[in-house]
Amino acid sequence: MSVPPTAEPAPAVSPPQPPLATVLEGRPRDIGALQVARVLPCAARRMVGPFIFFDHMGPAQLAPGQGLDVRPHPHIGLATVTYLFEGEIIHRDSLGSHQAIRPGDVNWMTAGRGIVHSERTDPPLRRSASRLNGLQLWVALPTAHEEHAPEFHHHPSATLPVLERQGARVRVLAGELFGQRSPVAILSPLFYADVALQPGAELIVPAHCSERAAYVIDGQIECAGARTGAGHMLVFTPGAPVTLRSTGAARIALIGGEPVGPRYIDWNFVSSSPTRIEQAKEDWRAGRFPTVPGDETEFIPLPETP
Repeated sequence: MSVPPTAEPAPAVSPPQPPLATVLEGRPRDIGALQVARVLPCAARRMVGPFIFFDHMGPAQLAPGQGLDVRPHPHIGLATVTYLFEGEIIHRDSLGSHQAIRPGDVNWMTAGRGIVHSERTDPPLRRSASRLNGLQLWVALPTAHEEHAPEFHHHPSATLPVLERQGARVRVLAGELFGQRSPVAILSPLFYADVALQPGAELIVPAHCSERAAYVIDGQIECAGARTGAGHMLVFTPGAPVTLRSTGAARIALIGGEPVGPRYIDWNFVSSSPTRIEQAKEDWRAGRFPTVPGDETEFIPLPETP
């Protein structure tokens, strides 16, 4: 008599991961005449890929006589990335760079082993009322490049790739996205894009980098049934499919990348080594950093810890 074969149990199927890991809200910080919303770092999330700092400057209306005055200050172990929607900032640094940053441009400054810079409103612009609105991000450098020679590169808006896709206009600011690559030189896998969405547009966020997020600049975005407004960052689950939908006209910043490992952050210094940060603090206190040509008379002192 034959015995019927035993049926093999069906393999367990893992439920799909929810696309949204967490939502972060910018916290207000004053930097002189301007208030910023600081999203990263925070207690809930220290980094997204190599992005360790995310500030939304403004939008602010500056009265006649007012302006941005971020006095010379130092950095190590990171790259600063400045991108404006409105207004203008004059960048100067210890390499001798003197550059006006205008809407759509990318200012990429690699601090590496150490650089000093200032960010100010040009005197002629202070004579009348003006507006300022933009983002400043810090990118933690990979361990092999933390002591990289300092560099500064300015990329005018016209040099950055722009593509249109299904109701979305995407400007690729750094890295590669949707088959377009920015000319900005990067030291680790990442992407950064400015995306304008028409009402009802849908955008699939690529998953070629393990960590990804979207910051809502204007309007509202829906993801997995949840609606998120301006001033919030949606952080996505690694590998999960992500589709964003705009309920009306919206603008978002997309960021993503691969982790570079744990990083310490203290004031303006980022490093994989707390000893290196202490050395940078002592170097700034002792005046061993270079000065900024054209902006030598002022500086931000090292904050004293209580």
